[in-house]
Amino acid sequence: MRRILLAVVFIMVFATSCFAAGFGLYEFSARGNALGGTLAARADDPSALSYNPAGITQLEGDHIMFGLTAIRPQLDIIIGGVAYGNEVKTWIPPHFYYTRQLDDRYWFGLSLTSRFGLGSEFKEDWPGRYNNYYACIQSVSLTPTLAMKVSDQFSVAVGVEAMWFEFEQKKKVPPGKLPFDPDLGQLDASLLGDDIGWGWNFGLHFRPTEKIRLGFFYRSEVDQTIEGDVDFSSDSFGKLLSLKANGKVTLPQSFTMGAAYQISEKTSIEADAMYIKWSSYDKLTLNYGSPFNFSVPTEKNWKDVWRYQLGIEHALTDNSWLRLGYVYDNSPVPDETIDYIVPANDRQIYSIGYGFTRDKWTWDLSYSYLDIKDRNIPGNLEEGVFPSSVTNADTHMLGVTVTYSF
Repeated sequence: MRRILLAVVFIMVFATSCFAAGFGLYEFSARGNALGGTLAARADDPSALSYNPAGITQLEGDHIMFGLTAIRPQLDIIIGGVAYGNEVKTWIPPHFYYTRQLDDRYWFGLSLTSRFGLGSEFKEDWPGRYNNYYACIQSVSLTPTLAMKVSDQFSVAVGVEAMWFEFEQKKKVPPGKLPFDPDLGQLDASLLGDDIGWGWNFGLHFRPTEKIRLGFFYRSEVDQTIEGDVDFSSDSFGKLLSLKANGKVTLPQSFTMGAAYQISEKTSIEADAMYIKWSSYDKLTLNYGSPFNFSVPTEKNWKDVWRYQLGIEHALTDNSWLRLGYVYDNSPVPDETIDYIVPANDRQIYSIGYGFTRDKWTWDLSYSYLDIKDRNIPGNLEEGVFPSSVTNADTHMLGVTVTYSF
């Protein structure tokens, strides 16, 4: 088991990647993907640590779960009647869970997941290069959790989260934009910084009858103070200088509520609603160090939004299951501050999946299609954003998860 844990930790730390489907990530397991994330009330496999950790009291013995979701996003941005597509890549954020039953009342859980990620990449010479031509957010959260069975019907859980968060951005800077102006024409600015922030979570799981399960899950805000370096260079003279930089960002708290109903012996349905307080992301100010010591504030003013989820699971046999899921996810980005780093809009996700068990092993597979609504961008020339529109934005996601129970 030690070898398995070390291998998964290595994968999580070194292979976690960003992608362009949004700032918040919700692909925490193949089964969860297939069910549209509706595991707040079911919460009956190790990935409950990401959906509602109070549910792990339903698991007997020890369980290890690990897997990944391959994500391939694409979109076009129309500027002046010309379509500029993003650089299409496949990103592969993994996930890992371990749960252990300590006794008849207490359970321990440990998860390694990526809760926030973003990718946006275009050619260096595209018109929006003064706002962004490459941006990437990566995160890894380590969350130990303790769950307690208060009664046969009611359980609670509390977890502590340590989150590594990295932000990287590359853009062009026009002459005269910075406090120093070496008269070298267009510059290239590359920012890379990271931090470790702390948060906590709290879950409730209640089963009033044999057919009904209810769940509630709260995640706290996580404050990050990103510290790193900004390198300025030009095509003619190469690297000109490097400045220390820092910026603060508060990642949002969220509330998830879910209700599951066992329609028949073989079929269950669940509906969840998640409220995400993105209003904590109101401004991003980058502070640059000596010898120039200047700040560049950028208004964000994101809004709080709801995410709605529906999932159906049907047992084909005693050891295999078919799953369907649907998600409607509202965008938190207002028209006034939308840019090319997060050119997002409301989106819908349609999912299907299959799972089967053999001996102590369980395999889960999922496919999801994410469809993002077209959106007009009013433009903000001061930030390098032109009047434009986002179209043909969608994402294909393929998930696989393996569970070993002992």
